[in-house]
Amino acid sequence: MFHEIEYRVPYADTDQMGVVYYANYLEYFERSRTEMLRSAGLPYSELEKRGVFLPVSEAYCKYHAPARYDDLLTFRSYVREIKGVRMVIASEVRRGGELLVSGHVTLVSVNADRKVCRMTNDLIESCKQFFFEPESEQ
Repeated sequence: MFHEIEYRVPYADTDQMGVVYYANYLEYFERSRTEMLRSAGLPYSELEKRGVFLPVSEAYCKYHAPARYDDLLTFRSYVREIKGVRMVIASEVRRGGELLVSGHVTLVSVNADRKVCRMTNDLIESCKQFFFEPESEQ
């Protein structure tokens, strides 16, 4: 199972060539995973109130094709791994059926004192609905 949201590319996201600036895809991944966690019942604001923080320890993007101003994009995210202190969330940016960008981020669980700690059981249980193992990485 994966989570999807739509996003129309504003002019501010593009470079001089009218193409989405490459670094914006990391922000798109963040928007997607934030909404995925919200739909799982655990928005970041609630996690932070509970003293749980999820900083990014690794980010990876593979660019397949460019997005442009006014394109209607679909951001798709799913949990690829959740174990111990880390969670890997894979994301894709698509235009219709075309895969534009794929990648993942690794999040590490830390407590209010910024010490690494295991993922909480409620976070693991809430995210299980978005656990997905694709047959092959693109």
